[in-house]
Amino acid sequence: MNENLTPQIRLGIDIGRVLIDGAAHPDGGDTAFFTGDHLRTPPMAGAFDVLPRLVERFGGQAWLISKCGPRVQARTREWLAHHRFAERAGIPDGNLRFCLRRPEKAGICAGLGITHMVDDRADIHATLDGVVPHRFLFGPQPGPPGPGVVHVPTWADAEAAILATLAARGRTACAPGRTGGCRA
Repeated sequence: MNENLTPQIRLGIDIGRVLIDGAAHPDGGDTAFFTGDHLRTPPMAGAFDVLPRLVERFGGQAWLISKCGPRVQARTREWLAHHRFAERAGIPDGNLRFCLRRPEKAGICAGLGITHMVDDRADIHATLDGVVPHRFLFGPQPGPPGPGVVHVPTWADAEAAILATLAARGRTACAPGRTGGCRA
């Protein structure tokens, strides 16, 4: 099979309540990231353990995709820099995309060719139906995920579910040191 004709796998990751654990802010509550010392907001448990492995499996083809206004965009960039996110997770600063409305995430995912998306909002996953083949609803949820969406309460669960899709596609990992991305 000609590897150049095989679509590349690409990972998309939301930021709020997926990477940034606002609920665990030492001043209390999710809103502390927006109104308090946002740099004290911790990363989500397990994120920095799992993400480097996933980014490697995706051959570096990973993006952060988040809905927020200009003020929260600036705070998010500061948080990412403060926590050395690019260095620790392996996702470069240039692989960050913001939108102002939630439904715009579908267009971003389509444009980037995202094949796997981790987001904490069921409404986002509904807009990604038919756009992103593998969708993962992150964190505690009030009800079951929608059709075609896998609930992943933790980053360990997300890693296992994502790797299962790669194994099903016949690709469990990139060769160590491979550049240019894995092929699905």
